[in-house]
Amino acid sequence: MAEAIVTLTDVEKSFGSNLVVQKMNLDIEAGEFLTLLGPSGCGKTTTLRMIAGFEDTSAGSIKVQGEPVEDKEPYQRDVNTVFQNYSLFPHMNVYDNVAYGLTIKKVPKDEIKTRVGKMLELVQLTGYEKRKPDALSGGQKQRVAIARALINNPKVLLLDEPLGALDLKLRKQMQLELKRLQKRLGITFVYVTHDQEEALTMSDRIAVMNGGVIDQLGSPKEIYDHPKTRFVASFIGESNIFDGTVQAVDGTLLTVETPAGLMQTRGEGFAVGEAMHISIRPEHLLAEKQPVPGFDLAGRVKDFTYLGTAVKTAIDLKDGTEAKFSRIEQDAECAEGDTVYVHWKPEKSVAIKKTAG
Repeated sequence: MAEAIVTLTDVEKSFGSNLVVQKMNLDIEAGEFLTLLGPSGCGKTTTLRMIAGFEDTSAGSIKVQGEPVEDKEPYQRDVNTVFQNYSLFPHMNVYDNVAYGLTIKKVPKDEIKTRVGKMLELVQLTGYEKRKPDALSGGQKQRVAIARALINNPKVLLLDEPLGALDLKLRKQMQLELKRLQKRLGITFVYVTHDQEEALTMSDRIAVMNGGVIDQLGSPKEIYDHPKTRFVASFIGESNIFDGTVQAVDGTLLTVETPAGLMQTRGEGFAVGEAMHISIRPEHLLAEKQPVPGFDLAGRVKDFTYLGTAVKTAIDLKDGTEAKFSRIEQDAECAEGDTVYVHWKPEKSVAIKKTAG
């Protein structure tokens, strides 16, 4: 593991009787792009604001480069924050907005001019120096906000849903630009979003938060391919999730009885009679015209949805569960109303402990 530049130890935050962040322990590595991901109210923005110094901790400690920061003001923490609403000064032009932090620090004017020029070049805004914020597009405003934050050379850049106000096409463009910028500068980015696709696209690691705790911390691939809790499996990407009971164990091969029917998966540490969950991604689902050994999941093809990059098929199983099935193109032998038998390679599914959430 790389050196930790930000460390949270047993950090908690309460608003009255409402415990928003619970016993959080997190090491954020120097130079990484870490995303705090989760639904509204899970504590991700509160965690970011505690690191920034805009919220006090109720318990625990936060260190930046090994030094406690709980008693430091935001401007003393060597971190800068970029907000969703940009927070630009409307009466100042682009140059003065970007230069603001250096001006406050009384940096010599020649040095300010040089550094602002380099920063505007970095965010592709050379030539926009004299424009006011109301003459800029949303993407340009966000670039100005990022340049203003980066010009102070922070050790950590905190970003609170910075692309949330942009339209879909511009948001996707800015995702790639931000990731390239972070790699080029080597600065630690801590990014808050509720957008799972955004997190998977940009992050080195993702901390999936749920109810004030981190359900899972790992790379995008680890989070997507091997969710450790039912919540992570359901929140990250699209997944078919079945609740069942282990009927038989043969090494790592588990036969599981569910309301939808019999199915198989692979997992370790499970016992016969144990309640558990199975997660299987739509792209790994298979459907045949004849039953498949180890599976008893007959269903009826409900409909097809063409999405441009894929065709999604919905299959109604016997208990009313809708299984989602995704392919690049529609199976010519499969039509609405057909009876099919759903199955998958057991190793493509994920066995999840019932006690894991």
